[in-house]
Amino acid sequence: MNAVMTDKQDQEPSPILSLGFSPCPNDTFIFDALIHGRVDCGFRFRERLEDVETLNRMALESVLDVSKVSYHLLGHILKDYLLLRSGGALGRGCGPLVVARGNVDPGALAGKRVALPGRYTTAALLLRLFNPALTDFVYLPFHEIMAAVADGSVAAGVIIHESRFTYQGYGLHKVLDLGEWWERETGHPIPLGGIAAKRSLGRDALLRLERGIGESVDYAFGHPGEARPYIRAHSQEMSDEVCDAHIGLYVNDFSRELGSGGEAAVRLLLGRAAAAGIIPPWQEPLLIS
Repeated sequence: MNAVMTDKQDQEPSPILSLGFSPCPNDTFIFDALIHGRVDCGFRFRERLEDVETLNRMALESVLDVSKVSYHLLGHILKDYLLLRSGGALGRGCGPLVVARGNVDPGALAGKRVALPGRYTTAALLLRLFNPALTDFVYLPFHEIMAAVADGSVAAGVIIHESRFTYQGYGLHKVLDLGEWWERETGHPIPLGGIAAKRSLGRDALLRLERGIGESVDYAFGHPGEARPYIRAHSQEMSDEVCDAHIGLYVNDFSRELGSGGEAAVRLLLGRAAAAGIIPPWQEPLLIS
């Protein structure tokens, strides 16, 4: 008995990593099991819940060990981070929407002010790829964009997250679905956000993280009720219906495992962004080999 107790006392605690993700239902659904020890990858986590553009800027400064980031931002941080194959948001029918007060031709927005949910968001990247002539942007928190469009502060806005389900309540009209445009243009699903981890953690740790996040997604799908309190704690203004729709839209098989199709979509998006001069070219490996 004493020997067993000594072994437990001598056992070193799991290392703690900083982990950033958004308070949106898709992210809290994905990370609930990992944060609360329902799956174990050999690490404990100190979570930091912030909106996606705050996480993007933190990643630019290498603040967090592991973080959800926009794929647009990923192109700026590949010297220090690489992409994990699990935990991201990539799919079909889930792209950002351009909304306006009336039925506006997207081509008529050139020279007009458009609100974007952050300089480094994939939404901003997609709009710039769609029409490089659009240059007059104002950057707002994503939840403020619909009101800015509705009151005429901007001619149009690009909305993400749960705004997809609520913009009509502001009297707004969908001008363009950037996800549909991307899918039609390329045939690929749209990469929105992925999980970046510091290269300095080393291959073994990165593989354990990748596996652990995938297992956390599997656990959430297998036990959806267990994640509900964590989801609700960070989405108090959303109804259960909107939370469920949000999860259903952004969490899918690509969240479990990026796969060859997902990887091809990410490489194409980053390649087009680099060709357009929006992100720098990179030489570093994108994924764990």
